[in-house]
Amino acid sequence: MAGVGAGLLFALLAGPAAAERVVTDSSGRRVTVPDRVERVFPAGPPASVVVYMLAPDKLLGWTRAISPPERPFFPDRYADLPELGRLTGRGNTVNLETVVAAKPDVVVDVGSTAPTFVSLADRVQEQTRVPTLLIDGHLADSARTFRTLGTLMGVAERGEELARYAERTLNDVRRRFDDVPEGKRLKVYMARGPRGLQTGIRGSINVEALDVAGVRNVAAENLGNGGLVNVSMEQVLAWQPDAIVTIDRGFYESVWTDPLWQGVKAVRDRRVYLSPGLPFTWIDSPPAANRLLGLRWLGAVLYPELFPEDLREETRRFHALFYHREPTAEQIDALLAGSRPPG
Repeated sequence: MAGVGAGLLFALLAGPAAAERVVTDSSGRRVTVPDRVERVFPAGPPASVVVYMLAPDKLLGWTRAISPPERPFFPDRYADLPELGRLTGRGNTVNLETVVAAKPDVVVDVGSTAPTFVSLADRVQEQTRVPTLLIDGHLADSARTFRTLGTLMGVAERGEELARYAERTLNDVRRRFDDVPEGKRLKVYMARGPRGLQTGIRGSINVEALDVAGVRNVAAENLGNGGLVNVSMEQVLAWQPDAIVTIDRGFYESVWTDPLWQGVKAVRDRRVYLSPGLPFTWIDSPPAANRLLGLRWLGAVLYPELFPEDLREETRRFHALFYHREPTAEQIDALLAGSRPPG
């Protein structure tokens, strides 16, 4: 189907099952789904974010309840959606009876299409008899994700609108980062967790924003392929990153005075940056389309001469388009507070 690429490939079923379609998801699984999809059960946080962005009235609930700090960034009716739990990822919290009771038209998972997740999708579908689709959620493929799910959910025009934003952003950000000579690319460490000693290496969906930006991920350069890993303080000291980005406020607030970190170049140079985190973290957690705005934030903090524009206007535009609520000027200022060192 034009515009869908390698995503869902639709074909009408023959005979009386005229209200159904057969689709092929990103992993190659052929799944029979209703012709009209009105109730979507998200398997994990990335799916809940993308479904909300596309068609919030079709989202049955969040994988975890919206917290008080997150609430002002949503229209009330969506902030009030129930907590469903998560079927996939670390710490799955929902049983399959809950899925059946919610009476979804489909279950959607967005993220990796590795065999582990294919097996999970098969098991959920087999045991619930609810069509379950696995959609590629890599950041570089954001446009395809929007088009694929937009078509599946009957909101293709909305999917196309978000897909075009994603393409413009990815193309623009890559073009600017490509202007950085290889020898001047910053060495960056992504610090996760309260101690800052969890990070992602090459192949981890959690550090894709660094990959798209084209900076040097020091952990990936030294540890190779994999996912999230725990590292030692000695390793970080040996890598001496030029800059650190983090999604953990506790780490960001402690790193300036923690004796263990004072020998790290990025800390001495006061180049530690806290990603905005509301309603979703901009560079990870969940690793969904929220990272499109995070790419511009990464550019602004790492290479301000290449990204001189005021992020406030882009933040306002992104929230209005993707989150269905325009933030106030005060909210935007608070979001961007971690873009510069404290004090």
